[in-house]
Amino acid sequence: MKSIDLNCDMGESYGHYKLGLDEEVIKYITSANIACGWHAGDPMVMDKTVKMAVEYHVGIGAHPGYPDRLGFGRRNMNCTPDEIRNYVIYQIGALQGFCNVHKTTLRHVKPHGNLYLTAVEDASVARAIAEAIMSVNPDLSYVALAGKKGELMTQIGKELGLRVVYEAFPDRAYRPDGTLVSRREPGAVIKDPNVVSERALKMAKEGKVIAIDGTEISLEAQTLCVHGDTPGAVDLVKNIREKLTANGIDVKPF
Repeated sequence: MKSIDLNCDMGESYGHYKLGLDEEVIKYITSANIACGWHAGDPMVMDKTVKMAVEYHVGIGAHPGYPDRLGFGRRNMNCTPDEIRNYVIYQIGALQGFCNVHKTTLRHVKPHGNLYLTAVEDASVARAIAEAIMSVNPDLSYVALAGKKGELMTQIGKELGLRVVYEAFPDRAYRPDGTLVSRREPGAVIKDPNVVSERALKMAKEGKVIAIDGTEISLEAQTLCVHGDTPGAVDLVKNIREKLTANGIDVKPF
């Protein structure tokens, strides 16, 4: 039986501001990427989200981003490799502390937003993130973009000795080159649960996705991401899980 992981970016509320439906979404996923307080999240939210992940037996990963709370980490920042390395170390360490408190294991690191997108294209950024992960815990997995455009992150991660996990996005539109359509463009985020679940099944079963121009792109994904702040996220992730299970795909942590 084929298997695949289903992950979601979580813990992105802050103080009195609530973002996402984490309490509902977590019932259907197998891995959670938890914000570490820079692009979103705070110590109270991190503690609550880790505790919730333990309760539902969901794998825990750090979701470090740029120090860009106003832009939700989705704006580019001209940071040096040393800055990025230390920013990522700092954020992994913060989440690791809460994992220790709740006697659970931190399993992976997935960059957030524009830090992720920059790492896809820029070797110095991809290397800085990978070096940060290695320096904290070489047993942590490095989540990278599935497909040809993720080859740079994959090459650098493996070169440093990290396990690389390939990720695809059923709720995001793809360009023909394998990159994600910018959120600033119409149709970048797909909101129809039926469309998203069909895309997820094609990714899991065939290793392919249809780009915005109708071309078919090959990608080998070990984990599928649904964004917790996407409208209707609960319906999206529930439909995906049901569709995968009904078609003989085992949904479990990578």
